[in-house]
Amino acid sequence: METMILTFVGLLIIVVGMAVGVLMGGKPIAGSCGGMTALGMDVACDVCKGDPEVCETEQQKAMKADKLAEDISYDATR
Repeated sequence: METMILTFVGLLIIVVGMAVGVLMGGKPIAGSCGGMTALGMDVACDVCKGDPEVCETEQQKAMKADKLAEDISYDATR
């Protein structure tokens, strides 16, 4: 029983650490359309469904969103 409790606490610490890392990172978790193609595999991802133009559009949207976030934010660490 002791091992089960220690395992649960250990996994809970890992999950909390991952959540804090995502929150502190400032970027949302995102997939990659080019990942499988970069490995030489010709498969369609869930985002683009095999259409490379959709991937380009999604990447441009993400870059614009990042730029907008930088423009409207204030860096209080300085």
